[in-house]
Amino acid sequence: MSGNDNVDLPDLSHNPAEGSAALLNMDGAPDAAPKRSAQDLEAVFDVPVTVSAILGKSSMEVSHLLKLGKGTVVELDRKVGEAIDIYVNDRLVARGEVVVVDANYGVRVSEVISRA
Repeated sequence: MSGNDNVDLPDLSHNPAEGSAALLNMDGAPDAAPKRSAQDLEAVFDVPVTVSAILGKSSMEVSHLLKLGKGTVVELDRKVGEAIDIYVNDRLVARGEVVVVDANYGVRVSEVISRA
């Protein structure tokens, strides 16, 4: 993230009595609070996280699982073209679509999931 050190971040400090709606309805009006940037998060830049892209799920009996071999097709609970789930540390954070980048698979984020 060395090239993204000047990213503006919203001010997340708020009065708990106001509730979380105040954070969601920020109008971007300038105030006396100092601007936040990506450098404020520098302490967590090196924290490792696990990112998983789930194409779909399937359940089967162990006896069927043991019979799987090379070339076996396992049917998943998603349709072709349907959004896949993106998890960070086992928490759903986004949905996206599978893309191919230089003969490697990747995921293009199409929707970020909010906690609300």
